[in-house]
Formats: sequence, C-alpha cells, structure tokens
Amino acid sequence: MAVTIEDLYRNYGILADASKDNLSQHKDAYQVILDGVKGGPKEKRLAAQFIPKFFSSFPELADAAINAQLDLCEDEDVSIRRQAIKELPRFATGENILRVADILTQLLQTDDTAEFNQVNASLISIFKIDAKGTLGGLFSQILQGEDIVRERAIKFLSAKLKTLPEDVMTKEVEDYVFAETKKVLEDVTGEEFVLLMRVVSGLRVLQTVNGRQQLVELVVEQAFLEQALNPADPDTVDRLLQCTRQALPLFSKNVHSTRFVTYFCEHVLPNLSALTSPVAELDIQLEVLKLLAEMSPFCGDMEKLEANVNMLFTKLLEFMPLPPEEVENGENSANEEPKLQFSYVECLLFSFHQLGKKLPDFLLDKVDAERLKDFKIRLQYFARGLQVYIRQLRVALQGKTGDALKTEENKIKVVALKITNNINVLIKDLFHNPPSFKSTVTLSWKPVQKSEAVAPKRPSGEEMGSGGSTKKQISPQPRRDARQIYNPPSEQRGGFRGGRGRGFGTRGNRSRGRIY
Repeated sequence: MAVTIEDLYRNYGILADASKDNLSQHKDAYQVILDGVKGGPKEKRLAAQFIPKFFSSFPELADAAINAQLDLCEDEDVSIRRQAIKELPRFATGENILRVADILTQLLQTDDTAEFNQVNASLISIFKIDAKGTLGGLFSQILQGEDIVRERAIKFLSAKLKTLPEDVMTKEVEDYVFAETKKVLEDVTGEEFVLLMRVVSGLRVLQTVNGRQQLVELVVEQAFLEQALNPADPDTVDRLLQCTRQALPLFSKNVHSTRFVTYFCEHVLPNLSALTSPVAELDIQLEVLKLLAEMSPFCGDMEKLEANVNMLFTKLLEFMPLPPEEVENGENSANEEPKLQFSYVECLLFSFHQLGKKLPDFLLDKVDAERLKDFKIRLQYFARGLQVYIRQLRVALQGKTGDALKTEENKIKVVALKITNNINVLIKDLFHNPPSFKSTVTLSWKPVQKSEAVAPKRPSGEEMGSGGSTKKQISPQPRRDARQIYNPPSEQRGGFRGGRGRGFGTRGNRSRGRIY
C-alpha cells in the first residue's frame, strides 16, 4: 500500500521523539519515510526533507537512503528535483562524499536554470565539507563522464575554484587539482585547454617562479614544440596560437619564453605566408607576429640566438621594400609605389630589437657588406615614408579632444600614430653607429598607462605609398586582452589531427545514461 502524508508525519514523529540512543531501533519507521519516494508529489517533497534528517542514524540503510534521494533528484517534477538536490549535501559524510560529488556533477547536465543553480550551490556546500573528496567526484566525471557533464564540470571548476577561501583550498587540495588537471590535459579540446589553464593558473601554490615554470612546461607539452609545424593545417596552427596565448601571461624575467621564440623563428616565420588561419576573419600573419613580439622581451639564454636574429632580420627585409627605380629625368617610374605595412614592421622590428640586445654586433659582424647596404637602403626608404605618414596623422588629429577622438576613424588614427611612432624610435636606434638597442617602446596594442585613456582598437593592415598619398587598408583588430579564442568547428574533443595521441585529441561522444 502506498505511503500517505499521514504515514510520513507519523513516522517522522516517532523518529523525532526518540532519543539518540534509541533512534536506531526505529528502522521500520525510517523505511516508511524511504518508501515515500514512491508516493505522489506531496509525499515526495516530504520524503526529500525527511530522508536526510535521519540519514546518519541508520548506516545499514545508507545505500537505500541515497538511492531514494537520487530517485527524487531525477523526478519529472522540477520542484521536487530542486528540493532533493538542495538536501544532497547532508548525505556527504565520510565515504559518501565521493558518491555525492559524483551525483551532483552528473546533475550539472540539467537545462533548468534554477535547478542548475541549486546543483552549483550544493557542490559549493560539499566543497566546504571535504574539498578533496568533492574534487574526486568532479574529476571522475571529467575523465569518464558524458561530454555534456565533462564540459559543465570543467566550466564549474574554472568559475568556482577561485572563489573558495584558503582554508578550503589548502596546499594539499591545490596539489591534487594540479595533478588531476594534468591527467585531463592528455585529451582536451582547445576550449577545455583554455578553461583548465585558467584553473591551474589561479592556484596559489603555483604563484612562485617554480610554479609558473611548471605551468609553462605544461603548455610546452601541449604545443608540441618538438614537432615541425604544418602551416597548411588550421588545427595545428590553432593549437600553437592557443598554447602561446596561454603561455604569454606566465613569462617574466625569471620564467623565459626562449623555447617558444625559437620555435616561432625556426618554424613559423619561414612559413609565414603559407599559414592557414583557423578562422576566416583573423589576419594570421599579423597575429603570430604580435605573439612573437610580446614574447621576445622574456627570452633567456638562447643556443640558436644568431640563427633566430638572422631569421628576424630576413623576414624584416621582406616587409621593408626597396625604393622604386628612378628614370633618367629623376622622376619615379610609372610602377606603383611599394606599400608600407606598418603593423607587420612594428612587430618584426620590435622582436629584432629585443633579440638584438643579446647580439649587439649582429649588424656589424654577422651581416655581409652587400646585405647590410641593402638593409640600409630599405630602412632609409621606409623611414622617409614613415615621416610622411606621421605628419599626416598629426595634422588629422590636431586639436581633437574628448568625443572627437572617440570616433572609429580617429581611434584608428590614434593607434596608427602609436605604431608609426614606435617604428620611428626603433629605426633611430638602428641608424646609430654602431647600432643601438637601448630605446624602449610599448607595443601599440598593449594597455596604456593609468593616466592615459583606454587604448583604442588596433589597425590590422595599414598601408601607404611613399609619395605622400595614403593607401590605407585599416580595419580594427581587437586588443590582446579582448581576443576571442577560436574553437574548432567540430564537437569532437580536439580537432587537431595527426598528433601524438594525447593533448587536444579526439574523444567519442557518449549517450546519456541514468545517474548513479
């Protein structure tokens, strides 16, 4: 016979009135409450509240009680589910913590907003009971669960771990997070990689120089820097971009970017024009040059320093054209004047300048006379065109303040002026005899000082003819801190084919099954 509301209240009264010493003698009364999950909506709501209240007094019925509560967590009525989920943390005692955490992690797959929020709240509650046990349930589902559960569990960790206090996230707990995350990183998508790096980068235990170096090693392993780059494969290119972006905030004077910079010089720059962009709207050449420029100040000792500087020098020559030939009357030929690609040159010149500090005699002793003469001609021609463009920009912006500088056109001109001023400073250093590498500039897309206005969007490909008429092809490029991370178009884990079978790999989808 089905359990009624009256039955539930009566047996609840028996248990509530019993002394702690005698409570375990009323097993039959607790069983009636467990059977309440088979009743109607009202009975189920009461059972959801009564079952956890006396759970700890009947260890022999622990499995039955958890299973009964789990049935309510999967009820068709969302209000019953929310009530049952709200009470789940009361079962998280002793050995049950791992199971409760596992169940709550699976329940993250709900599409009901209120229910989802309740699952999050319950997970946070059991974190404060046993953080390591809770993480065990989360990582178990990340490693073995369904794709939707894995995805939401990773997002939960990324969003919530940083909000937990130090007395919850102890050193032991953080060490566990790092160890388990390394296991997960053996097979991840690009989006998962970014989220998991956010998790481990925020761990207090990894804020030391040694900790940051461990994180760089983690990224290096994902980036496959020991393998040659296939520039025609957008997934391979995307892997390198995402890994480099994750490594960038980790670099400092004590945590070096040497391996990434060397890889870019050896494998990326020689294939710059052949790179296949992972997304159509991305200027892939400018993107990799910007990343290289941002990494270059953090290089340590470099075995292949001369080769790397030489590659930067070679690539810089490609973007610094020779002046047009003059006909007998001294006028330029009818051929179209070369276009000056300021954005690319800023990046390459900055990187060359940074590495040149480590090899200051490169232009004096490492470059033959004919090549050096060619470089000086190109540099002088570029500098003349640069001065013309700087004057035009200053005239265009003269007297403009406040809202007038906030128009898209003027914001582009402001950044274009920053780019050209940077190039001008660096070129002046190279005109010194001997060449100097002492000047410092802030890359045009980097954040400005607090006293200045927020930097406007960066132009992507401004070009200009040296005769004074501008031929600008400028489109805004987001600042580095506003970049969107590209996600592979497939739903399989990864999209990066032909790898080593680990990291950004392919994982099959799983069909949804019953929570257990």
